[in-house]
Amino acid sequence: MHNVFQTTLTKSVSFSGVGLHSGKNSKVKILPGNEDKGIVFKRIDLKENNLIKANYANVSSAKLCTTLENSHGVKVSTVEHLLAAVYISGIDNAIIEIDNEEVPIMDGSASEFLKLLKKAELVNQRKKRKYLKIIKKIEFKDNTRQISIEPNNSSLEVNFHLNYKNRIIGKQQNTVNLHNDKLEDVFNSRTFCLFEDIEKIKKMGLAKGGSLDNAIVVDDEKILNDNGLRNDKEFVNHKILDLVGDFLLSGYRVLGKVTCHQGGHELTNLFLRKMFRENLSFKVIELEDFFASNQVKLKQSHKLAANA
Repeated sequence: MHNVFQTTLTKSVSFSGVGLHSGKNSKVKILPGNEDKGIVFKRIDLKENNLIKANYANVSSAKLCTTLENSHGVKVSTVEHLLAAVYISGIDNAIIEIDNEEVPIMDGSASEFLKLLKKAELVNQRKKRKYLKIIKKIEFKDNTRQISIEPNNSSLEVNFHLNYKNRIIGKQQNTVNLHNDKLEDVFNSRTFCLFEDIEKIKKMGLAKGGSLDNAIVVDDEKILNDNGLRNDKEFVNHKILDLVGDFLLSGYRVLGKVTCHQGGHELTNLFLRKMFRENLSFKVIELEDFFASNQVKLKQSHKLAANA
């Protein structure tokens, strides 16, 4: 069942590790947050202008990862896996303190973040959680990439299609309901890349902290990681994980069905920007409002059946 009230952590949790792209070590502490504040990053290595709201409008780059930036140019990058863990955990409000510019990559999935967040447990706050309920289909296309969302009353559902020329990755598709399905295969799935792309990425000044400990590397027709894949659809499942983290930047729990072909961080952010510009496609509700409207519809359908 969905939560009626907003939630936060009962206590703080901490972790540290290396950034995938910067190669820099950073320490992170997640603290309880106040109602209606959402998820806020705080760069504690800086004394001023160091707060960055986790919001789609603050995405300054979506190249290989999601980077948030405030109006003073202060950034935090590779936020998507941690935000996906926050979404899956059911946390609405938290302050994420970090002493560097990039969230640690850990093992390349959201698994370690979730383990830490479960230790903290959650507490209900006084104010009600607001949900973004999709009422009209909206879509965005960019050549072969496309993403859409349509009404789905029960939860956020993601149908993702992946199509790589590489035979190991190939064509993969999976549909996941964030409320009804078991999510282990999603949050355990790691980021991945082709071996042939590593040098290109490094020339861009990225992947300085990348290794087989935090990413799947595919070389032609073999996987270089000793233990292979964690699940049969790990590639597409990781893309679903990324999308969930990026969707938290909407500022709401979303009730809708997403269909995405060949998507990524950039496509998701462009889509969210379009969706909020064309705000006739959704309405913001509280859960009791949603249940009340459903009960009215149910009574009306019973009356129709009785009169038939």
